[in-house]
Amino acid sequence: MTQRQLSRGARPEEEKAGRQAGRQAGSRESADARQRPRSIAIKPLPTVTARRRAERGGRRPSDERTGESRVMASPPLLLLLPMHALAVVLVLALSARGAEARPPPPLHGVRPLAFDEGYTQIFGSANLALLRDGRRVRLTLDESTGAGFASQDVFLHGFFSAAIKLPADYAAGVVVAFYLSNGDVYEKTHDELDFEFLGNVRGREWRVQTNVYGNGSTHAGREERYDLPFDPTDDFHHYSILWTNDRIIFYVDETPIREVVRTSAMGAAFPSKPMSLYATIWDGSSWATLGGRYRVNYKYAPFVAEFADLAIQGCAVDPTDLSSASAAASCGAGLGALAVSVSAEQLAAMAAFRRAHTSYSYCHDRRRYPVALSECGSGKGLLPSRMFGPDGMKQHRRHRAAPRGHRGAQDDVM
Repeated sequence: MTQRQLSRGARPEEEKAGRQAGRQAGSRESADARQRPRSIAIKPLPTVTARRRAERGGRRPSDERTGESRVMASPPLLLLLPMHALAVVLVLALSARGAEARPPPPLHGVRPLAFDEGYTQIFGSANLALLRDGRRVRLTLDESTGAGFASQDVFLHGFFSAAIKLPADYAAGVVVAFYLSNGDVYEKTHDELDFEFLGNVRGREWRVQTNVYGNGSTHAGREERYDLPFDPTDDFHHYSILWTNDRIIFYVDETPIREVVRTSAMGAAFPSKPMSLYATIWDGSSWATLGGRYRVNYKYAPFVAEFADLAIQGCAVDPTDLSSASAAASCGAGLGALAVSVSAEQLAAMAAFRRAHTSYSYCHDRRRYPVALSECGSGKGLLPSRMFGPDGMKQHRRHRAAPRGHRGAQDDVM
């Protein structure tokens, strides 16, 4: 596997061309978009746990295509209830649904934007569909093309989040990406922050990759990969990126799964230029699933990913302003809400997630980096080297039979 394949692979040409077209279309509306309020509470989407709990109790979850609730009693029974009792049933049902899932803490005060309020299509228009008045976006990959969209505005630092539901069934080679990038403006010195979902072979866990690029440093990818502890095709889950001047935090639902702390040795390798938000689906057969071993099988097409709760909290800046210092000065007043702290409970959850689900870490890849990069010794959620082999892959422990007289002994094969 080449380093380029390991880190992310090349995005399709149609997406690259679409970025610039989308940026031109979005810039015409960016002035108005900057003035829109983005600070009211939201109602999160249901979790897999709540869905399964409802099914065990003989109730079906909400119908995602029509929005029709199937949690309450059947219509004939409702007609028999007095009005005040019906009101109580409705309040309790809606309260229960609203409490099923909680997005990461910064999102509690951010209003998700409808598609025409903050986003623009960049490629594959025939494979992009808007649902629920533009508050849900469906992207489809078929043999003709994938699809993608981008934010109308460009941001320097912020909190970016989406509830995502991934393609079901066999989806090897299919890449669904939710990321920040400025590759359309800085082609040779671009910055990037990635969530990339790397396809799936039926019966195996979905794998997600996070990555950090700064100033075109694709030769030094900072990727980590994780096996998701839930089925991301069964329901929506929130995936979020917090990007500030000195740190980057990736979240899955309420759990921070990775923190990158800026060090002086990183220099320009820490993303520091304004970026746009992107969401795409495309064919990554050459690298995505087990290094390209499993390719997209279009017998299972179309592959559908859905995005909802598309929320941004940050400061929009002029994408043509090449001075990051002046952009930061104009943005500083709007970043107070991003000074969030990670609670002790979240730290414990992050440590548990990372130990259980990290399958690859660049910080422990001694073949690529005989000397670990500077940020690998800082931040929270550091992992012990003994968990990983020399290629940075997690080593799975095996137990062999204990000798007689030592029936309780267990040996790790590292």
